[in-house]
Amino acid sequence: MENGRMSSRSSVDDGDLRRQGEAELLEKDTTEHHVPEPPSRAGFGWASFWIAVNTLATIGIVFTNKAIFSDPSLKLAQLTFAAFHFFMTWLLLYVLSRPYFAYFVPRRTTIWEVVPLSVAMSLNVILPNLSLAFSSITFYQVARILLTPTVATMDFFLYHTTLPVNAIMALIPACVGVGMVSYYDSRSTDDANVKTTSSLGVIFAFSGIFASSLYTVWIKSYQRKLQISSMQLLFNQAPVSAFLLLYVIPFVDTFPPWPEVPLNRWFMILMSGMFAALINLSQFFIIGQTGPVSSTVVGHLKTCLIVSLGWLTSGRSVGDKSIVGVFIAVGGIISYSVVMLRYAARGAK
Repeated sequence: MENGRMSSRSSVDDGDLRRQGEAELLEKDTTEHHVPEPPSRAGFGWASFWIAVNTLATIGIVFTNKAIFSDPSLKLAQLTFAAFHFFMTWLLLYVLSRPYFAYFVPRRTTIWEVVPLSVAMSLNVILPNLSLAFSSITFYQVARILLTPTVATMDFFLYHTTLPVNAIMALIPACVGVGMVSYYDSRSTDDANVKTTSSLGVIFAFSGIFASSLYTVWIKSYQRKLQISSMQLLFNQAPVSAFLLLYVIPFVDTFPPWPEVPLNRWFMILMSGMFAALINLSQFFIIGQTGPVSSTVVGHLKTCLIVSLGWLTSGRSVGDKSIVGVFIAVGGIISYSVVMLRYAARGAK
């Protein structure tokens, strides 16, 4: 279970490229704290089960959140929704830290130590959710590909970390593809059945990418500074994030008349929280049993599935020009992953 993933389960993210960068942190976490193995069915079948759970839950949370945010009465209650997910994240971590499970040992930090990271965590969830509310699912998911080049750029300027030339070259078409999707998906259309992305959706998407990238970079820095694992860090910052939002919610969120919210919407909100818990739990087992390569493949699989399903439900035709950008962006980020995995394999020899 990784920081990024758990924090964002309302942000889906998925195909979330941030998870790839945190795979190493999770592996270190399981090693340092001697996490017990899952039940005796551990192996290929058990890993496949958790991969299937993770994939279905990620797809489920994207489309469930999109349905929730499509309701005008709930679209502007983003901070409340984020606070709910932070609570679900903390609750799951609390259960996993109990002696019966003992997946990690809690370690307390002071509130002031994690306040900046908690603010970044909140923006990391709220801005992508706003992007999802004002964008098509296809654009939302493809735009998240920019997390990788943005994190690489921040690492370069902050820590002077460089990438192989081949990896940089692979990121160029990924960025071009996202630009193409942004342009064509935000164009107005005469067909009312075609789902498009508004200007606000584009602004929230790129703002969310910056916030998510900063959050990803800070996670590594805070772990080194505080000398704690990813799960211990998230266990401290999740409740702080929720608590901070409580001070802002009354001034920012627009609440619907709660008695008038349909029962199916409440069910969707509950399902969103359950999907978040399943994603967090399954990602933990995937990393622990299969390693970063399989986690990367699973991430790309989810990206492709969400983009494909989003396209099928968008009302766009196969000949729409934005699909070219989708293929270029996805192809570029997959090429980047291949280059980096080979580079890591050579470095391990």
